[in-house]
Amino acid sequence: MKKYILLIVSSMMLVSCLDTIILPDDKTVDEDFWKTKQHVSSMVNAAYAAMASNDVVGNLIIWGDYRGDEMLPPSTNVKVSSTTQALNEISAVNMQTTNQYGQWASLYNVINRCNIVLDRAEAVMQEDPNYTLGDYQVDRSQMLALRALCYFYLVRNFRDVPYVSESYMNSSQNMQVPQSAPATVLQNCINDLQEAAQTAIDARGYSKTEWQRVGWMTNDGINALLADIYLWRASVTHSQADYQQCVAYCDKVIASKKAQHIRGRNEVTEKDYPLAEAVKMYEELFVSQNAEESIFELQMRSNSAVCQYYYKYESASNNGGEGWVRATPLFGGTSSTYNLTTSVSNVTLYSENDLRYYAACYLPSKNEESYSIRKMISQTPVRNKTMTTAREPYNYGGMDRNYSIYRLTDVMLMKAEALVQQVDTTQEMTAQQDLLRQSFNLVQAVNTRALNPDNQSDSLKWNTFKDMSKEQFELLILQERLREFCFEGRRWYDLMRYNYRHVDGVSYDRTMAQIMDGGQALPANSKDMLTLMTRQRGVEASGVQTKMANEAYLYMPIPNTDIIMCPLLRQNPAYSDSNEYEKTY
Repeated sequence: MKKYILLIVSSMMLVSCLDTIILPDDKTVDEDFWKTKQHVSSMVNAAYAAMASNDVVGNLIIWGDYRGDEMLPPSTNVKVSSTTQALNEISAVNMQTTNQYGQWASLYNVINRCNIVLDRAEAVMQEDPNYTLGDYQVDRSQMLALRALCYFYLVRNFRDVPYVSESYMNSSQNMQVPQSAPATVLQNCINDLQEAAQTAIDARGYSKTEWQRVGWMTNDGINALLADIYLWRASVTHSQADYQQCVAYCDKVIASKKAQHIRGRNEVTEKDYPLAEAVKMYEELFVSQNAEESIFELQMRSNSAVCQYYYKYESASNNGGEGWVRATPLFGGTSSTYNLTTSVSNVTLYSENDLRYYAACYLPSKNEESYSIRKMISQTPVRNKTMTTAREPYNYGGMDRNYSIYRLTDVMLMKAEALVQQVDTTQEMTAQQDLLRQSFNLVQAVNTRALNPDNQSDSLKWNTFKDMSKEQFELLILQERLREFCFEGRRWYDLMRYNYRHVDGVSYDRTMAQIMDGGQALPANSKDMLTLMTRQRGVEASGVQTKMANEAYLYMPIPNTDIIMCPLLRQNPAYSDSNEYEKTY
């Protein structure tokens, strides 16, 4: 069995419209429920299934990639609809508070499902002797971790969000919850994850062919999420202690993945990582899926959001074969991401032997205004630079590509990023070079594995980069992450971390409303980040940069309907009551 099983039995589930802002539209009836181990399992499965829903994954695609420099709105071939209008609003930085991508209900649906399990599962041990303490601890670990993941997404996209840790089962409960400052929410996530880690599923308990190894939140997924949160918080607060914690949790994941890989073998060298070789990388990650190097993937069902956004925007098979979004010119032509001489050095970082170049988009060798996305869509493995560029036929009804949340190269580059940020330019050069070299080795390992094994002469070499500054290394990692994770929902968060590292005066321990009420201004955004974000916008770039003046514009508006229903909520100051942008500087 490869995918999650969502057991929905009429005697267990009841649809009920709740007058609330942060609850799902269905609730589990307590009566005659929570009696058996299977009841708990069905609710755990339901939480994972809700996380893999099209509503959630569609948001993750737009939140994580579309707001950066990776994607453009659909072409004129796609019919005008509420979705195209919503995407055009985001591109124009003219987002309304009613925009469909400024909604958080789908993630709060997952959170409430997690909270229900956390509140109810323990009592089942008294009802069913087959539901043991060990079973309960494993279920609790997963729900704490999945809830933390949801809140981490919410903080990165809305900043100030209501934090709810109790389950809502009926409309008589008090559902008026104010927003918490992001520092509070992130600390709650860290606390939950540290608890979850104590009884987490050990990924080594599953074989490479068992989807649960990466379909559940195991110890590897929990540690990867902790590393990600610490890296994010460190970037905002410039905390060296948090950067060190990020490295420590990355090391735990790397050690675990190595141990899984070398079982029954002699040890590997420090530079070796269990990564698929270049000619098998695409097939293992995006066709067969649940690869050895994967850490956590959402197990998707057919006609998934990945398909709709990247391949066919409608369920009908004759809609022109185009998704809701397209890739920017960064991924094709002679000036692509893979053929870009950057300001960080005089070195051309492009290699025609980098197979990711051919895996990202269709027809990358042509100079086009935009490209159809190939990644996670095509079933044809990437072998070499002479691979076919035509769109391969695909059975739309079987489109069930998983959506990757974490994989090993992600953790490796998180560690590289954190190591660079620990460089103290006031230290002696030897100490600086040691951290930079450690960081470079990780970038080099990720980059080299993507090269055609028949010709790796283009691999990154330390002698070429050893004299670069800390800031240049930071950009090198940012570029490598773009090449490795394009269209996987990471780019906007990478840019946001870069932005926060280059601004001061961020008050993450207060909501934006509290800051504004205190008469203080929000920090201006980094011009360097805005330049990266808008580099494919042409004449529109300067206008977009002007609109993205300060921190508030990095985030989505609070949903308008929720503002109306809950007086305790405060709107992001970048959005006015008239649903138009207003300046807050």
